[in-house]
Amino acid sequence: MKIVITGVTKGLGRALAEYFIAEGHTVLGCGRAPDAILDLRFSHSAPHDFSVVDVAEPTKVELWAERIIGVHGAPDFLLNNAALMNTPAPLWKVPADEFSRLIDVNIKGVTNVIRAFVPAMISAKKGVIVNFSSGWGRSTAAEVAPYCATKWAIEGLTQALAQELPKGLAAIPLNPGIINTDMLQICFGKSAKSYPTAEEWSRTAAPFLLNLSAKDNGKSLSVMEG
Repeated sequence: MKIVITGVTKGLGRALAEYFIAEGHTVLGCGRAPDAILDLRFSHSAPHDFSVVDVAEPTKVELWAERIIGVHGAPDFLLNNAALMNTPAPLWKVPADEFSRLIDVNIKGVTNVIRAFVPAMISAKKGVIVNFSSGWGRSTAAEVAPYCATKWAIEGLTQALAQELPKGLAAIPLNPGIINTDMLQICFGKSAKSYPTAEEWSRTAAPFLLNLSAKDNGKSLSVMEG
């Protein structure tokens, strides 16, 4: 399988990439951290492909996708994983620029990647688009209103996309569950350690993802409930 993953440099994206590669799949990933991308390139040579791309920049996403599709063809799976968490605070205390950055990455970034890759998937008449949502895309909590807003948006955006796709494709909003990542530690502090690591999670999540198909189009799914 050819699998595109955004936010591949750490957390869930990195754990999934390592699992998929170990299982013989081709991973085509992007992230914002040059050092981490370089490390992935050294660790995993061609046909795997890793690029420094900020999904919030549409022109760079378009150029990246054009190159990836030109070399590898349309992906079988498109995993929109890249996202940011706001620094926990009451909504009225969240700086405007911080809120805007979450919108740019968590919503616009997902749309930029969809715009760049999905036409090729439609032409290929197959493919699964998984937009990573959250438990906070289906519920809420204090001091994470910006993050909640973006993940509720992902749920609606993905449901609408599912209605637009032709037969043979699927768009799925996915709640990965509660996993001990840097993002969770921002919110949960030391208690984050009581949850599975990204590597532990990937052993359940990766097979789950590979089992998704057109029959799952439009379903709001979860890997792990927590």
